[in-house]
Amino acid sequence: MAHEEKTPQDEQQAKPVNDEQADAVEASAEAPAEEGAAADESMDAEQLAKELAAAVAEVESLKDQMLRTHAEAQNVRRRAEQDVEKAHKFGVEKFANEMLPIVDSLERAIEAFGDDEALQPMREGVEMTMKMFLSGLEKFKMEQVNPLGETFDPALHQAMSMVDAPDAEPNSVIAVMQKGYTLHGRLVRPAMVVVAKG
Repeated sequence: MAHEEKTPQDEQQAKPVNDEQADAVEASAEAPAEEGAAADESMDAEQLAKELAAAVAEVESLKDQMLRTHAEAQNVRRRAEQDVEKAHKFGVEKFANEMLPIVDSLERAIEAFGDDEALQPMREGVEMTMKMFLSGLEKFKMEQVNPLGETFDPALHQAMSMVDAPDAEPNSVIAVMQKGYTLHGRLVRPAMVVVAKG
């Protein structure tokens, strides 16, 4: 059996394979692999697109949350500043309220002196004391409300009674029983007044 007969298949296998045939064989073997890779890439692209959309949504959500947090911080800061400002402005309100009866008493003392010449020096002393006291209150923006002759304002005045007054304008203040006071424009005590009927 030194010489065996060769079959046509053996001859085909024995023939040298040229480059074109080798490329065709490789291409036919790679084609299914490329189709699988393309399918994997499209699945990867879809997955990446989903992940990108989720990441963008999360970024928008976080951006919105950051803006809200920033706005809330500004509101808290603004409120704190307003509270501090009000505390500075109106911190003396209780103290000033306690001082008002003293002013009222000084005014009544001045009225009680009348025109008696013997009591004139005492009257002048009480008037000076009252002026100093009022100027001290004005330094803290405490202002007197004396609406005699003005139109009645329910925001600043408290009507004690209404009387017929033919000489006065209707709804005007014809007498002040007790002066009112404001602190930085806010009413501390209304003026107690008598109003002309309309």
